[in-house]
Amino acid sequence: MSSALPSSSRPHLLLIYAGHAGGRTHALVEAVKRGVADAGEDVELRALPALAAGIDDLLWASGLLIGTPEHFGYMAGAIKDFFDRTFYPVQGRVDGLPYAIFVSAGNDGSGAVASIERIALGYRWKPCAEALIVKGEPSVADLQRCAELGQTLSAGLALGVL
Repeated sequence: MSSALPSSSRPHLLLIYAGHAGGRTHALVEAVKRGVADAGEDVELRALPALAAGIDDLLWASGLLIGTPEHFGYMAGAIKDFFDRTFYPVQGRVDGLPYAIFVSAGNDGSGAVASIERIALGYRWKPCAEALIVKGEPSVADLQRCAELGQTLSAGLALGVL
């Protein structure tokens, strides 16, 4: 995330997330952000709570990371709200956007992943990593996998392969 290139020349990585400050999802978000920073790539990161992110943020993005807790076998309402607010205004304008998902699961996380993947099909986004599901309290290894997800997306965007 250096600033060698002007902002407009650098790839833009949007991270939207839901969850409570200090919670398990927050720990995953921080690990992803750390991974983006540690990648050393010339990528601009914009990390926003899903309720604060909007159409302009999505149109700005060259890549997207979506972090959510699992709520009743589904994504967090804040993530769904983001989709509800942005889908029609950006339709046809974000086709092919590379994205990845990470989920803090209390159960198995598959419902949250499946619901996001279904909606992403409507946006015509392309998945660029297998969904990362962390069950229960995140371990050091789980946090490392989140950091690697951030590094991978940063490197892919910087190299132009995503």
